[in-house]
Amino acid sequence: MSGGGRATAATPRTPAPPPPRPARGPGAPLRRLRTQARRAWDRPLTAYYLIFGSAFLITLLGLVMVYSASIIRALQLSLPGSYFFRKQLLAAALGTALLLLASRMPVKLHRALAYPMLAGSVVLMALVQVPGIGKAVNGNQNWIELGAFQLQPSEIGKLALVLWGADLLARKQDKRLLNQWKHMLVPLVPVAFMVLGLIMLGGDMGTAIILTAILFGLLWLAGAPTRLFAGVLGAAVVVGAVLIRTSPNRMSRLQCIGASELGGPTDPCWQAVHGIYALASGGLFGSGLGASVEKWGQLPEAHTDFIFAITGEELGLAGTLSVLGLFAALGYAGIRVAGRTEDPFVRYAAGGVTTWIMAQAMINIGAVLGLLPIAGVPLPLFSYGGSALLPTMFAIGLLIAFARDDPAARAALAVRQSVLTGRRTAARGPGTGRASRSWNTMRRRVRTRPSGER
Repeated sequence: MSGGGRATAATPRTPAPPPPRPARGPGAPLRRLRTQARRAWDRPLTAYYLIFGSAFLITLLGLVMVYSASIIRALQLSLPGSYFFRKQLLAAALGTALLLLASRMPVKLHRALAYPMLAGSVVLMALVQVPGIGKAVNGNQNWIELGAFQLQPSEIGKLALVLWGADLLARKQDKRLLNQWKHMLVPLVPVAFMVLGLIMLGGDMGTAIILTAILFGLLWLAGAPTRLFAGVLGAAVVVGAVLIRTSPNRMSRLQCIGASELGGPTDPCWQAVHGIYALASGGLFGSGLGASVEKWGQLPEAHTDFIFAITGEELGLAGTLSVLGLFAALGYAGIRVAGRTEDPFVRYAAGGVTTWIMAQAMINIGAVLGLLPIAGVPLPLFSYGGSALLPTMFAIGLLIAFARDDPAARAALAVRQSVLTGRRTAARGPGTGRASRSWNTMRRRVRTRPSGER
């Protein structure tokens, strides 16, 4: 080399690794689908979308089925065919307002509502037993008549017990008291038994079972030891057995489990057997919306407790599996919210709401399928009844608020909001705001990025 200088060789640049090739082979599509599904489940907003979407679809399908299942009953009562549907639609509109309100309320405000809501529900449940105020429906004294509407205070009691129990356990956990069994049980169990006693005075054992499930759910989330949990469960079983044995009506309901034949029009299993008939005649895709035969007087409570049977008859197995899938998605999302939070109140409240909705759904569907005794509880968000729909939709708003309160979800929502704001500003023209500058900066980065990195 001329000049006698030292030759310097350029350092070779390490080429960027090529992008991974898509998997090939017989099982490649399934593996890619699993990978995409896992990524979707792990996103911060998955629980938020599942809770909102599944609750919305359950309520919407419930409105459709309430209209279909209640027409004949309304006409039998000399009412307009859409009478029950209009009342349910009004309740759904009010419930939506409650849902949106609850989803925007901070956690501190939800905790502040716990004690007033519990006290108010206890007062209302006591008023149910006052002659002239309380009203009996189907043998249960658990209603208060307010003009054209009826209020069932025990439905508010479910929500009140969840909020109050969650706040109580969260305070005890902050003080490190839950490792002592007396602090875990007192005053949670005595107050829960007081509420259960007020409900059982009216004879509503179905709602009492759901409140018992909420109590067990809260104790389980609090880490109750097995012997303590088994003791409370054993006491509840003994009390339940006594109440069933002392009531001929409850005994007849218990004997109808698995019944498939009728002895006549006075058979106590008439409702249970006709529910099975409705499901069996639906087939795979049902007889068609509005084409149910059982709702013409054969199946009692077609638009309330046994609306799932009418769904199976008109929409078939596909319709019932869709309802079950929506409830499964809602339950999964509630468990995910309770499991990923660091706030003890959020964990207890989300777990209590999920236990409430899932237990009530299982009891209702199990009774329609003939696997459980008829407890007289509606299918959450689906059956007719504003008293049940309003507290349940507030509870769904509670879950949405907790899902939004997760730090990763808050960050994802903030990014999405800033991107949407930037898009709107960019569509109007060059902006001077922060969102516009951020959006324009992101667009320039995307344009200047090498093609292999896009």
